[in-house]
Amino acid sequence: MVPDYLVNAFATLFVTIDPVGLAPMFLAVTAGATAQTRKRIAIRATLIGGGILFLFLFAGKGVLGVLGISVPAFQIAGGLLLLIIAIEMVFEKRNRRKSETAEKAVAHQEELHDVAVFPLAIPLIAGPAAISAVILLSSQAADTFSLAGLVGVILVIIGSCFVSFLLADRIERLMGDTAAVVITRLLGVLLAALSIQFIADGVRAMIAAG
Repeated sequence: MVPDYLVNAFATLFVTIDPVGLAPMFLAVTAGATAQTRKRIAIRATLIGGGILFLFLFAGKGVLGVLGISVPAFQIAGGLLLLIIAIEMVFEKRNRRKSETAEKAVAHQEELHDVAVFPLAIPLIAGPAAISAVILLSSQAADTFSLAGLVGVILVIIGSCFVSFLLADRIERLMGDTAAVVITRLLGVLLAALSIQFIADGVRAMIAAG
């Protein structure tokens, strides 16, 4: 029974977080960063994302309950914030803003570190769907052994995200500037669709609960 639970947990979280699919997203939001900076961002993003998932693993619905926030409301908010990033990616406002002056170049480095928190850690790694999945899976754990197994599954998924981020830098070397621009805009469109899906799921859940 426990092996089935762990296989189900791994499949659920792997599909929900999609570590492989995060690689191009990582490239897009860290455009212009050095390899060393990207490594620091990858470490920070996975540590923060993993920490958030473990927080909800052990605290569960209590965290949102104390704050008076429902999971659907969290999902809608995350979708709206992600939509803003997507729009900037599509219209290249981020790149234009970063390259205007030397002073903004410094600000750009600060912003690059900020992307480790948003949108990488939240909501791409520890998004509403992943948090909801962790809360659901923790409630399904039959005993301490199952819960410990779930901890191991989350560690494997977070490790996969980190590896995916590290390999993303090699992928960029194989692409030219034109390809990078095209991919960034395409991913912006996909990210916009993902954000709308977050919002739609949240609204649907709120209507069903109401």
